[in-house]
Order: sequence, then structure tokens, then C-alpha cells
Amino acid sequence: MPTDAQQACFEAGIKFGSLYHQFAGTPVSPASTRSLEVAIAESIENQPYCEDVDVDVHDDRVADAIDHENGYTELTGSLMTVEMRIEHEGVVARTRMEMEDGYPLMKLVEVVE
Repeated sequence: MPTDAQQACFEAGIKFGSLYHQFAGTPVSPASTRSLEVAIAESIENQPYCEDVDVDVHDDRVADAIDHENGYTELTGSLMTVEMRIEHEGVVARTRMEMEDGYPLMKLVEVVE
């Protein structure tokens, strides 16, 4: 059986996979970034053991990514930073997704038992 710390890390990975693959490709414009942040966070926070999700869709990156006259682009990992706090049986796993070397890297920041 996995330890509580391993289970917390597993749960964090599930949340990131769900978040990224559920919302990648969503139409986004500078006018809709705040509502999209809330929708993403509240959706993922519904999942078991997820205590907090902070989504920052960067307005400047969204504006720079718009390459047609329709005024929006598709959400990708390069347009946002995400932090999550997962708690399982008293263990807290903190995670972060941010751009690293041109790639939206999801990483485990800290595990506190």
C-alpha cells in the first residue's frame, strides 16, 4: 500500500492531469481571463483531497497569443501559472505549474507530513 505522502502526490498528479487536459484549448481573451481562472479553480477544487487551487491566466500572454481578428486564442499551459494544495490524511502536497525552458512544467514543490 502507498504511504499517505505517496497518495497525496498521486492525488496532485491526477488534479494536474485533469486541469490541463480538461481546459487546454478553451477559447480565452483578455476580457475572459478572470472568469476562466475561477471556473478552472472551482472545477478542480471539487475533486477529493483538493483544498486550494490558484490559477493565474496571464493577460499579457493571452493578448500576445491572439493571431487573428476574432479576438481570442486557445488556452495552453504557456498562458497560465497554477498552484495547488492537496491534503490527504494529514499530509499536504503543494504543486506548481509554470513555464520552464519553453514548456509548462508541473512539479511537486513541497510535501509536509
